[in-house]
Amino acid sequence: MSLLTVDRELTQDSYYVATAARGPGHAALNETLEADVAIVGGGLAGLSAAIELAERGHDMVLLEAALVGSGASGRNGGQAIHGLACDPSTIEAQLGLDEARRIWAMSIEALDLIRERCARFDIDAEWQDGFLGLATSAAKAAELQRSVQRIGDVYDYPMQWIAPAEMPQWIASPRFYAGAYDARSGHLHPLKYSLGLARAAAGLGVRIFERSPVTAMEVGERVVLRTGQGQVRARQVLLAGNVYLPELAPSLAPDLAARIMPVGTYIGCTAPMAPERLRALIPSRSACCDTNFVLDYFRPTADHRLLYGGRVSYSTVTPRALMNSMRARLLQSFPQLDDVAMQYAWGGFVDISMNRAPDFGRVGPAQNVYYVQGFSGHGLALTGMAGRVVAEAMHGDATRFDTFARLHHRRFPGGRLMRTPALMLGMAYYRLKDLL
Repeated sequence: MSLLTVDRELTQDSYYVATAARGPGHAALNETLEADVAIVGGGLAGLSAAIELAERGHDMVLLEAALVGSGASGRNGGQAIHGLACDPSTIEAQLGLDEARRIWAMSIEALDLIRERCARFDIDAEWQDGFLGLATSAAKAAELQRSVQRIGDVYDYPMQWIAPAEMPQWIASPRFYAGAYDARSGHLHPLKYSLGLARAAAGLGVRIFERSPVTAMEVGERVVLRTGQGQVRARQVLLAGNVYLPELAPSLAPDLAARIMPVGTYIGCTAPMAPERLRALIPSRSACCDTNFVLDYFRPTADHRLLYGGRVSYSTVTPRALMNSMRARLLQSFPQLDDVAMQYAWGGFVDISMNRAPDFGRVGPAQNVYYVQGFSGHGLALTGMAGRVVAEAMHGDATRFDTFARLHHRRFPGGRLMRTPALMLGMAYYRLKDLL
């Protein structure tokens, strides 16, 4: 079964879909168009780039295979967090400390960008300040405290350390030993945010087409993108389809597929509860995430539910009885919610890179086809920044884009047949480490 088929089935019971109004949508492409820039992918990265380029005066076309925001951009955990999915040391080892600091600063700019766009385009995305990083043991607490100290000292980004004795003031859970609070990170309703960006892009003149998967690309001084019923000719192209590009069009950019892997992620959401009961669980109303390699994450919603994510699948096979499974995970952290029903459970696929760092670059003989991928489950904020820096590059200043593009990425081993079993074996090792 294809990723897209599994994805459609998984998102049928999404809390986000149930609580966000899509509006009339956009037609499919059925003609030949000319554009300055064509974007493949109507998620947060593609929409962000479209906004930035339209504001710079470029004539834009955006092609989305399904519906805008229907991929990971519209169904993730809703957590917008500082930094990247990888540890800062990964960037330091490759690029040096000065460049690592520049990338860190861009990750913080990404948080500010969300707030700016919500205000400017009147997007009610239910933004809430605050993020709690949580350690599940004394050993992991020591690691977290060292990381918090170093990020404050080296990256000039202070966070509040929460000692074990102070934890009951922050979270009503027996599972977490210590933590760290970041007031600048936060959380939102990702589908409402994605749809708000799509409205903003359309308002700036971006021509958006849904249900228009790109099936072929001819590269050259002008790039031709072909869909089932039409085509777009553009001076520059951005590939922002991430894990779905090799699924929909394996020949579109074949060298990119081996640099990322699809990983299934799953989330549940409770029925509403009394506001005071929800606030007692997480008084700061922060987004929360533990520091395990195979991690759990959760947050309160604006309508007084608890949204809880924690299962992953490296085989692309959906876990059985997903709603019951997600409820069981939630009760491990909050056993006092055993009388609260789980009302929604959904999931889908994200792309991860080998080193968990984002993968940006160019392909084609004319180097006029750009791509962004590999956000590794940490993309809600960073995708917006990716759109901004790739737009800067397409407009003539590639300084910040090339900082990311200099990161080296290895291909997943094993080819198409063996790389998934190899990844499953590796993840089993990290699960064991988390348990021990």
